[in-house]
Amino acid sequence: MTRTAASQKPKKAASKQAEIPFYRSNEKPYGAFSNLFRRSMTFEGREFPTAEHAYQAGKARKESVREWILSAPSPSLVAMAAHGLYTWDINPNWSKTKFDRMRDVLRAKFTQHEDLKTLLLATGEARLVEAGRTDNLVNRTWGEVNGKGQNMLGVLLMEVREELRGHAELPIKAASKKSKPSTRTRDSLRQVA
Repeated sequence: MTRTAASQKPKKAASKQAEIPFYRSNEKPYGAFSNLFRRSMTFEGREFPTAEHAYQAGKARKESVREWILSAPSPSLVAMAAHGLYTWDINPNWSKTKFDRMRDVLRAKFTQHEDLKTLLLATGEARLVEAGRTDNLVNRTWGEVNGKGQNMLGVLLMEVREELRGHAELPIKAASKKSKPSTRTRDSLRQVA
């Protein structure tokens, strides 16, 4: 016996909100949410070719190490170089400041480029998820792998999206100002790059 649409049981409303996965910077249209997406931005008075460059610039303790990281020929190699730093080369407050720095970098990226701002706002209430493909601590901190992880990049993008809804222009925090991290940020895997 075949069932008609009228005789089928009504489907329960989806308990999961809509999700928008992103990962590779070249995937249309949401690859723009990746920090590796090539779009220059000004942050802390300096121009960077990508958000990844701006973010990783804050990790190194010494200027010479910072410049070495930033000299990598691609954003993915910038990330690799920064992830490979020795403990003594890392800013001693990095584990406490990295999520705030990422939020500030994202705020700069999405306020400086109207097309990116429009794309982010067009996601509505969807849950943004950096959907990593390799199961490791970094991917499970900044995103999710097979549905498991902190998804901090997605969380921070959603925070910036919410801020953008209420403000025409957002102030970019000065590097010297300290902001109090959210409870989730403070309690989340502080040692991961």
